[in-house]
Amino acid sequence: MGYFQEIVTEYLRADRAMFVNTECLIQLNPGDVVSKGTHWYCDAVAVNFRESAVYLCEVTYSTSLSALIGRLQAWSSNWAPLCEALARDCQVPTSFTVCPWVFIPQSHHPHFQKKLSTIPGIGGGIGDCPGNQGVRKSGDVSQT
Repeated sequence: MGYFQEIVTEYLRADRAMFVNTECLIQLNPGDVVSKGTHWYCDAVAVNFRESAVYLCEVTYSTSLSALIGRLQAWSSNWAPLCEALARDCQVPTSFTVCPWVFIPQSHHPHFQKKLSTIPGIGGGIGDCPGNQGVRKSGDVSQT
């Protein structure tokens, strides 16, 4: 886990209602075999029991944001099976809201917002993030 991922993890864990699983394997197909394009290691899966919400947290400092956008596109294309996998493998209640939460430098927000709008489902809000629509984003992770 990188330095900034550790900072984000500590930030998330500061809320006593939030439980965090770092480098969590999200696997669409059950079993021991992971097929290309059907699994992801999420930087952190954070479950907030106060909000009845699950956050798929990704942390990046990349200026292009291409890997992050690619991940969000893949999740968008597989949203229902992804939520089913979280319920099956992580025992997340199906009544909980599932929402991506990205941690990027604040200076990257305009570029991120522009790219995000091209992803069907996410730009308009897959899963209703508590207090938000679409992807929840946090400011400069270096100040978190």
